[in-house]
Amino acid sequence: MYKDNEKSAENRKKTFTLLGADMHSYQSDTPGIFGGYRPSKLYGRLDCPSALRAIAKGGYVKHRVFFADEQTAISAGFRPCAVCMPEKYARWKKKKR
Repeated sequence: MYKDNEKSAENRKKTFTLLGADMHSYQSDTPGIFGGYRPSKLYGRLDCPSALRAIAKGGYVKHRVFFADEQTAISAGFRPCAVCMPEKYARWKKKKR
């Protein structure tokens, strides 16, 4: 019986929903390394203190997206988070002017 359960677990591989540069979701075998907030089009680290506070308060989660890498987030039109990525945010803001 244990072997049957083990085989079932192997067959049910975990997948992750990521957002591509084309703003369409797709399934991946690997988790995203950046999180984003769709309404504000910003992305940052998964351990971002600002994002974690927003998640703890609720409401944020339903608009959360994940990216495989930073270039995909940028290509999708998202900007760096000022809290967890201050140097990249400053460069983005300077370029925007």
